[in-house]
Amino acid sequence: MVRMTEDVDAAVVSALYRRRLRLWRGASVAAFSVALLVAGVSVHRHASPLGPHLARLKVHGTIGSDVSLMTRALKTAEKDSSIKGLLLDIDSPGGAVTGGEALHDAVERFAKMKPVVVTMGGMGASAGYMIAVPARRIFAQRSTLTGSIGVLMQSPDVSNLLDKVGVSVDELVSGPLKGQPSLVKPLSPEGRTMLQGVVNNLFEQFVTMVAAGRHMPEEKVKALADGRPYTGQQALALGLIDNLGDEDDAKASLAKLCALPTDAKIETIGEKSKQFSLRHRLLGMIGGSFATLLGFDVEELLQNEALGIDGPVAIWKP
Repeated sequence: MVRMTEDVDAAVVSALYRRRLRLWRGASVAAFSVALLVAGVSVHRHASPLGPHLARLKVHGTIGSDVSLMTRALKTAEKDSSIKGLLLDIDSPGGAVTGGEALHDAVERFAKMKPVVVTMGGMGASAGYMIAVPARRIFAQRSTLTGSIGVLMQSPDVSNLLDKVGVSVDELVSGPLKGQPSLVKPLSPEGRTMLQGVVNNLFEQFVTMVAAGRHMPEEKVKALADGRPYTGQQALALGLIDNLGDEDDAKASLAKLCALPTDAKIETIGEKSKQFSLRHRLLGMIGGSFATLLGFDVEELLQNEALGIDGPVAIWKP
């Protein structure tokens, strides 16, 4: 009887061991399969179902100070081996100098690795032109407004209005130029000289970008850079663009540079929907009448607030 009990116990233990072994084997197979899947995703994370294709980056409207969404998209596209070139679609009057510089530098880095061709819509002016100059070729239509190479800094002064309504503002500053420019007092001669120096330096940087991108002597660029816009037809004659044509023409040129068929697939990158927050709507409702009274453009104030424009701008304003 004792012997039979021992045999039964041994059989139970053996069955338990076999069950555990099957469980461990199953877990090992599952873990190995997951590891292979992860490795496959890691290796092919930049692969695209489109195969070899082109990327399109749209820069439409005013350029804000924060363009990180677009610069990150360019960096990702630069590393994607399936993306062979970039179609930079510009329809912009310009905007913040900082945003224009950041986009220019990102496009320039991309252009060192893969071809870039620009297509311009109604406008590609100021910072909108700044971001175009690193491209291999720039296309614009005859009526496109481009160029407008220059920098603008504005300083509203409402001190006369405040005097009339009996409002005074005490301003404590650590130095004579710290409070320049000021909304509540006129710009001093020293402040004007200081700010003009800032504008001049930013202008020199803009000229250097155009000269390098368009392979022009800086003196020739400066002769064209009095702030005026040029039509596409004028810009072609001056060497500021390369061809007259629309987006299809620009895409065909890019495809040829990338050794792809003219009907190559194109993927739009760096897009984000523009939504005005409750703060922007309240600004419009509460501050609209006062801003209009002071002579400001309420739409522009709201747009600049939404886009995060701060500091000097490179923009064409009709």
